[in-house]
Amino acid sequence: MAGLNETPTGERVQIALFGRRNAGKSSLLNALAGQELAIVSETRGTTTDPVKKSMELLPLGPVTLIDTPGLDDEGALGEKRIGKAREVLRRTDLALVVRDASEPETEEDREILREIQARELPYLYILNKADLLEDANATIAEEAEDSGEDALIKKGDSCKVASVDGTICHSEERSDEESRRIIPESKGILRSAQNDSDKYRSAQNDSGKAAIETATGHLPREGVKPGATMYVSALTGAGIRELKDAMAGMLSLGNDRPLIRDLLSPGDVVVLVVPIDKAAPKGRLILPQQQTIRDILEAGAQALVVRDTELPMALEALKNPPRMVVTDSQAFAKVSRIVPESVPLTSFSILMARYKGDLFGAVHGARAVRDLKDGDPVLIAEGCTHHRQCGDIGTEKLPNWIRKFTGCEPDFSWVSGVEFPEEVSKYKLVVHCGGCMLNAKEMQWRLGTCRAAGVPATNYGTLIAYIHGILDRSVAIFEGMGE
Repeated sequence: MAGLNETPTGERVQIALFGRRNAGKSSLLNALAGQELAIVSETRGTTTDPVKKSMELLPLGPVTLIDTPGLDDEGALGEKRIGKAREVLRRTDLALVVRDASEPETEEDREILREIQARELPYLYILNKADLLEDANATIAEEAEDSGEDALIKKGDSCKVASVDGTICHSEERSDEESRRIIPESKGILRSAQNDSDKYRSAQNDSGKAAIETATGHLPREGVKPGATMYVSALTGAGIRELKDAMAGMLSLGNDRPLIRDLLSPGDVVVLVVPIDKAAPKGRLILPQQQTIRDILEAGAQALVVRDTELPMALEALKNPPRMVVTDSQAFAKVSRIVPESVPLTSFSILMARYKGDLFGAVHGARAVRDLKDGDPVLIAEGCTHHRQCGDIGTEKLPNWIRKFTGCEPDFSWVSGVEFPEEVSKYKLVVHCGGCMLNAKEMQWRLGTCRAAGVPATNYGTLIAYIHGILDRSVAIFEGMGE
């Protein structure tokens, strides 16, 4: 398994925390990471932008934790923060819906749950600050001994009470006036907290495990199921280890997608064509090339990496033809003339389309380029941000190839990084990079957005292969990809 430092951002499992302000999301992130990373404050709305932390979650491996702004933020700026929080859902592999255990569920809690369920995301419902529930029974018992609705905690006594406005009164001395105000307003919340407290204590006594509820009310033998409720305390650390175990167990299933190794047998030779030009990064291979080499090694096969200028020499040096040739998309035309028709040929970008996206959709999307007319809007999207150079593939080469192929002048626009429009219906075609810096969930959301709007979408390599007349050859190795 690759270590944290070698694992690309797009390959890390994304675990995001959602909830209202002061639900303890930042404290929970710190507890999970074992470090004071996110700023924690009693002031509501401290987290104003998503905060990321990469960590190792064993036995799963490297993950990214994402703390999000509160879903009950207010005002025009608050609405923007809420929008940023909801954007995180696009790349979330596991959602942790966090609620203050001493407060009742609100519409914001229910709304984010509905959205998560509609997206069919695995999630856990986390009742944080469970330490507050331990005093709920004692507080209500004390209240019952007092007389009438004006019951009070005597001056000098300490209390730990959830008030009706959601603030937590932590073990402080209260004046008579403050106590008279707190207790009547808190009755309903405290009685609800008493029920939660009973559940929490019962589950704590169950083999010392954190409180876990499933639809059946029991912890299944195979582990915590998606949608389970877990009580934790970021303050005391109660239930944090069990929560980590539940997260790792839920995400370890079905998380091993092949890039190329399922097409190979032990001993196969794969020739990788990597042009080295002014656009190539200094001193390293780009991420799809690195990932392909690693996946070839996982299959017990051999990777022969050459520049396009040395490709003829490399093919002649082999005793037998290679199992396949994989090339950088920009060299497709040249490489296709060199590699015999009997040898399968594809590109890194096409492999990425199958790995993270929808190869079938990319193939059909590429063919839509022939229908473009003057002025048709075309969106070109990249998952990373980098300094644009002369001859950049996204801003120069692709538009020029499209113009030459179609004989028209479309209206091009570009987005990069995490930016991607939720409304794409105005576009006639969307062309995306391979998405090596995006996780599969984000890529699937982007492609799904295009499908829902009826807009054809393809990726760089697939479109380049089509424009150069070699698409059928480049996807022939994948079952069911012909015209």
